[in-house]
Amino acid sequence: MMEVFIFLFFGIIVFSLMILGIVLWFLMLIDAVKRKFKNDNDKVIWIILIALLGIIGAIIYYFVIKRPNKH
Repeated sequence: MMEVFIFLFFGIIVFSLMILGIVLWFLMLIDAVKRKFKNDNDKVIWIILIALLGIIGAIIYYFVIKRPNKH
């Protein structure tokens, strides 16, 4: 019986992380579409990277573009 609770606990954690990853990916994709870049090629490259790399691309975009511009 305890194994079922452990399985459910880890299942809920994994599911929550997946949902958070999808939300982060979606928000970074929207930010890349709306953001004014120095040239249009940068915008297209970032959109393609985020779309193709998924959560990894969204994390890279967050730390390279989004986070430094928070000042």
